[in-house]
Amino acid sequence: MSDFESLWVYLSASPLFHLTLTLIAYQIGLYLYTKAGMTPLLNPVLLAIIIVVAVLYVSGTPYQAYFDGAKFVHFLLGPATVALAIPLYRQFDKVRRSAVAILVSVLSGSFVAASSAVLIAWALGGSEQSFLSLAPKSVTAPVAMGITRELGGLPSLTAVLVISTGILGAALGPYLLTLIGVKSWAARGLAIGTASHGIGTARKIQVNEEAGAFSGLAMGLNALATAILLPLIWFWLF
Repeated sequence: MSDFESLWVYLSASPLFHLTLTLIAYQIGLYLYTKAGMTPLLNPVLLAIIIVVAVLYVSGTPYQAYFDGAKFVHFLLGPATVALAIPLYRQFDKVRRSAVAILVSVLSGSFVAASSAVLIAWALGGSEQSFLSLAPKSVTAPVAMGITRELGGLPSLTAVLVISTGILGAALGPYLLTLIGVKSWAARGLAIGTASHGIGTARKIQVNEEAGAFSGLAMGLNALATAILLPLIWFWLF
């Protein structure tokens, strides 16, 4: 075995390597995103995923081996989510004045996000298990996977759908909102947070603090509403 192969075997088995790979991949994605004028189409999360998947595929590294090394980043999702309370606190007066509108918007968006996905799957001949996996696609991943698991769906499929929804919403959502004439940062944040959870919220925080605060609030409320209402509606209907 050559020195390079020996080094690669050592690195691929080291948890630090996979953590470093994740951080470098995101920094590359962020660099390209910034150089391109922060266009939503070059979402740094999407670019990082492509880079990591390419490295894992070429090296033949199982996902579980990668996750065991990169799970520290996964752990930080909790503190990062809690930190969204900071911009929300700064915008608290605006949130309080719009409380009714926020609740109506988020509940409506939550219902449309779940029902539209299920109806499309039904029209295409999907199975009941696919309905259950699709319904919470607009909820942040840990909550969505928990809902799917409890209802009997496929958590792994839900995880893929959640990430895809977040990336698509963050990339195309701003263009769509501009196209239909939505100019309010609060409204744009609510829409993106409801539809695209954490990935969309991260994008909004970069663009505007008010939009980021409302997006984080919508993400949390949508997760709560879906976790409570989706199982009740599902068991009532079926």
